[in-house]
Amino acid sequence: MTVDGGVDASDDRTYYVVSDLHVGGDEQLGDVEFLDELLVFLEDLEHTDENAELVVNGDAFGLWEFTTVEGIEKFDVLVEEYPELFEQLRATGETVPITMLPGNHDHELAAFDAYVERFAAYNVDLVQDVSIERRVGDHVVHFEHGHQQDPNNRIEDWGNQHATPLGYYYNTLVTSRAGQLSDRGRYNWLKDVQAVTPTERMPVWLFSKYFYREMNPLLRYALLPFLLLFNVSVVLVVLVGLDLAGVWSAPVTWTTATLGQFGTAGTAVWFLLAINVAATGIVLLVGVPLYFLRRDVRQTIERFGVFETDLTVDHEAPYQRAARETFADGEDVRVFCHGHTHRPSVQSVDGGVVVNSGTWLKRLHRRDGVVGILPPVFYPSYQLCAVCIEADGGDLAVEHESVKKPNPSPEELTLTERLLTLGRQPDPELPGPVVVERDGSVRSLAAERAD
Repeated sequence: MTVDGGVDASDDRTYYVVSDLHVGGDEQLGDVEFLDELLVFLEDLEHTDENAELVVNGDAFGLWEFTTVEGIEKFDVLVEEYPELFEQLRATGETVPITMLPGNHDHELAAFDAYVERFAAYNVDLVQDVSIERRVGDHVVHFEHGHQQDPNNRIEDWGNQHATPLGYYYNTLVTSRAGQLSDRGRYNWLKDVQAVTPTERMPVWLFSKYFYREMNPLLRYALLPFLLLFNVSVVLVVLVGLDLAGVWSAPVTWTTATLGQFGTAGTAVWFLLAINVAATGIVLLVGVPLYFLRRDVRQTIERFGVFETDLTVDHEAPYQRAARETFADGEDVRVFCHGHTHRPSVQSVDGGVVVNSGTWLKRLHRRDGVVGILPPVFYPSYQLCAVCIEADGGDLAVEHESVKKPNPSPEELTLTERLLTLGRQPDPELPGPVVVERDGSVRSLAAERAD
């Protein structure tokens, strides 16, 4: 077996691939909520009868998120904080080869040669290259973490311990700081910052958690009626304006007469609507000119090209492009396996498939409000999985195997969040299994199994 990016001569192995574990980090980031499931997964591999290999395809550890220690000292901290994990790696590695590639969060694994020796003591073969390839049956599988396709996290000088792409600053200044501050909140939620993807969602996520979790409850419940009825209030503002202008008074007259029939309750509703109309009118008076001002400022900034680079990478197109190039360069390469974007997927491209191995962190699903202008709710779930790649005759079978873990407790969401997402809870499904045939064409196994 080669460990320098070459192709493994063995073709009868079953390969299991995991990525984006992000184990470790400052303070609250060190809480690994899937540790029990990871230990069971590794223990099952330890006792398997298969001729298997485990590929940890980058970002196994959150080394960028350690800001109080430097270099190889981070390994000592990891072993001290997660002794069960490293002992299980040692035990599993005695029966099943474990190959680890660096990602962007743990690029330091490629920068210090001492890491190779340290991991070898736990039966982990750390490969300090960008990618590796393995022959499986008649095909070749290409493994890389995927951050090299992301302009904000690409390491231009691979293996340089001083490499600091844009993502480095975001994680050392924002993510690690979130880990240090998370336990100061009303609920320990800030540590989930790593699960917020794409990064553009960060301001919205922070505002959402402030509103539903940190805002004084009295203030939040006072704002709820106004925010829920905002859309209705906008219509009422227009109707009141028409009434005051003497253009059309029927709607206001009808509403007043109707509510008057309900006595005290109708009067209470009338006052509530009046307050909402007044508040909405003020918001509109201020908001309309601010909208045009914001639009003009944004156009000016775009003319000067101040912000030409997006914060995050497209999670599909760059990998499809890289896969096509890889397939063209390697005659037998049929699978391009990566992680990085935290989205488990299988996509067919010319010549083979692009496979994303997902993440073991939480996934946050945005649920926008059905009415009003309430902040969106970010509903958490787990979608733990390992990609299984094995020969199927002369073809290649690829399947995301689920690692069972209960979804986060509903108590992670406030009562308001749970009510606003009632009936809209996410139920994400892993991609169905596929077979890559000799010519690179792809067929779905899910349909065949259903038949």
